[in-house]
This record gives sequence, structure tokens and C-alpha cells, in this order.
Amino acid sequence: MRRIRRVDPPESTPAEPLRCILCSRPVPPAQLDWHHLVPKLKGGRETAPMHRICHRQIHALFSETQLARHYATADALLTHPEVRAFVNWVSSKPDDFHEAVRRHRGRR
Repeated sequence: MRRIRRVDPPESTPAEPLRCILCSRPVPPAQLDWHHLVPKLKGGRETAPMHRICHRQIHALFSETQLARHYATADALLTHPEVRAFVNWVSSKPDDFHEAVRRHRGRR
């Protein structure tokens, strides 16, 4: 059985909430998802904290292969124009904000 390693922000303490690697807002425990930077199907082990809505948006936009090849870091994800537009939009929402995410038209 392989171990999955989580990447926690270095400045995070137990009293301080985790921050989303995509939008940088604090993540409430009820909205916490752990995103595999490289999908498990592609051999990824490291995970990072994300809001549930941010995590779902990433998986709605990209396939596992695209994530593994081109978007294996937060910086790489933020270079994509649709991700950047989403982050700009969601940054103005409360930390516990959640809304249904639609699958991208180009992805099946």
C-alpha cells in the first residue's frame, strides 16, 4: 500500500485554517478537499488543500491527462485563462461559498 503525502503550507498552524492553493482564501473544514497535484491514476502522491468548489472547477475543466502533463502545480493552473477568470470571480465570495459546477463544454 502506497502512502499519499500531503503538502501543507509552511505557515499553517493548527489554530490557523488551511488556505486554498488556487484562490488563497481560508478553507473551512466543511469545504476542504485534498487535490492530487498529479492525479492518482497518473502516479501522483502529493496533495494540497482546496475549496470544494475550486477542486470541482479544476476537474470540470481538465482531464486527468491534462492535469498530469500541463497543470501539476498551482502556478500552472493559474496560467490558464478560464481558471484565472474563475479565481477572480470566486475570490470575492465568502470562504464557505459553494455552488454547483458545470462540466466544461469541450470536455466529455
